[in-house]
Amino acid sequence: MEKIFKQALMYDFYGELLTPHQRVVYEDAVYHDMSLSEIAMEHGISRQGVHDLIKRCDRILQEYEDKLHLVSRFSQAKEKIKEILLLTQLESVTEADIGQIEARMLRIKELSDGLLSEL
Repeated sequence: MEKIFKQALMYDFYGELLTPHQRVVYEDAVYHDMSLSEIAMEHGISRQGVHDLIKRCDRILQEYEDKLHLVSRFSQAKEKIKEILLLTQLESVTEADIGQIEARMLRIKELSDGLLSEL
């Protein structure tokens, strides 16, 4: 499942850089969960050709990620946003919680500054 999620995420970021033929075959494999045989029949190519094309697309997408790091930067930003959301959740506020609230606000500011500097 992890591999399919990673393939889909990388395709979302870099898929437009593939050729139209590569995009159609890759979408059939990753998004439509078609077998190699089904894709081969639909596109009139061999099963081995489909396998090689998918592997080539995986390699191309990974090369773009290795150079541009868009997926990893997106994942890091998503984690920071999740942490910000957790920090903003308060059950109830008492006088004794002021120090904790100040610490949370400081951490939210640090995370927000980090996100803005990355953009």
